[in-house]
Amino acid sequence: MSRKKNIHFEISERKVLLRIVDICVTIFGLYVLQNSINYDYLTIENDNFVSILVLAIYITVFGTIFEIYDLQKSSKLDVTFRNIVLTVSTTVLFYLLTPVLTPFLPEQRLQIIYFYLCIISVIFLWRWAYIAFISTPRFYKKVLLVGEISNIENIIKPLNQSDPNYKIVGFINSETEVDSPIKFKGLKEFESSDLMQVIREEKISEILVASYNSESITPEIYHDLITLLDQGFTIREYTQVFEEITYRVPIQFVGKDFYKYFPFSRSNQNTLYLFFHRTFDIIFSIIGLLFGLCILPIIVLGNLIANKGPLFYFQERVGQNGKLFQIVKLRSMIVNAEAGGAKWAQKNDSRITKFGMFLRRSRIDEIPQFINVLRGDMSIIGPRPERPFFVNELSRIIPFYETRHIVKPGLTGWAQVNTRYGSSVDDSLTKLQYDLFYIKHRSVFLDINIVVKTLSTILYYRGQ
Repeated sequence: MSRKKNIHFEISERKVLLRIVDICVTIFGLYVLQNSINYDYLTIENDNFVSILVLAIYITVFGTIFEIYDLQKSSKLDVTFRNIVLTVSTTVLFYLLTPVLTPFLPEQRLQIIYFYLCIISVIFLWRWAYIAFISTPRFYKKVLLVGEISNIENIIKPLNQSDPNYKIVGFINSETEVDSPIKFKGLKEFESSDLMQVIREEKISEILVASYNSESITPEIYHDLITLLDQGFTIREYTQVFEEITYRVPIQFVGKDFYKYFPFSRSNQNTLYLFFHRTFDIIFSIIGLLFGLCILPIIVLGNLIANKGPLFYFQERVGQNGKLFQIVKLRSMIVNAEAGGAKWAQKNDSRITKFGMFLRRSRIDEIPQFINVLRGDMSIIGPRPERPFFVNELSRIIPFYETRHIVKPGLTGWAQVNTRYGSSVDDSLTKLQYDLFYIKHRSVFLDINIVVKTLSTILYYRGQ
């Protein structure tokens, strides 16, 4: 079957494209600026290679912190502009404060304003062009779903939320017809006999197969899929795509052949990685505790005024390999908040004091846990430790829940920087998917990503 292949960009390609072009347009903008007006603060020439490189690094790092490379946010012009302003403002501030690596302050301070406005302008114009021409239906990846109709809603929702350019245009029910078929109205359904025709007419780029049991796929569909595969057409299995797009492990689709989905990262047993991980834990914990001591007077005063009661709060949590330990936190709830038994923390929970809400949102309440890190009960990065009561409850409901205990729990983690505080079984399932993704792909680069995203969480006041 001959067909014209549509042009589309994968997630990784779009993220790389945004980063590279951000740097290129910045360099181009500064080059135009130096040749247009009396400007010489940072000129584009070989002698300034180090200064230009430092600027590129700052834009990339702070751009990640302020989320200008988040594909969902990058598709919205108002959000993009706000994040660009925050990124460039922080970049220029740090750039001015590192004169050893960057040019010394110019005598005419107005040149700093030119420098600042130039970077904002060229990046914003490029991002406008990205939204207007690249983040459009013309470059969407059009996908046809083949699977069991009972699972479709749970399949398409997370994919649509994670990647705005990944468009599932319709589905074909792979199951044998029954007397009382289930109907799904949220997506266009095509007849299985029309699969080849649908691919041509809808300009499908990929077929996504989502089925609990491959035996349920009808012989007719199976034959068409084999034919397409022989012709080089892209056919992918749902769990692979789900993990690639959402950065979560879809455990609800993992059955008895679970071992196929959990080739855990070698870093979990890598002695060198674990050594540096522990070294980082110790150094960062000492710095964190010193910072905590510096702001302790303010915390004590706030606790006396708006959070009357003990300053610290101790609670039993489940650690690595199911070992119990006592976690220490700054108290954010009223005294005896759980006198009636353990409860999920809810949004706008009345048990959380006003000062306690500030502590939670700013993550300041977590500072005493650096003590747990120094003791070896926790790490800086890892799945958040849960209470034994909830672990017992969730383990009976959610498959593979206790798998998260194969690594040390952490102060921050992949789940914490990607989702809100869990207050239900469904939230716990989502968090577990992120935790298992971290355990499966654990590496230095993922750890750095989590640290950077944690800064975003704190700056945007997104704590629990």
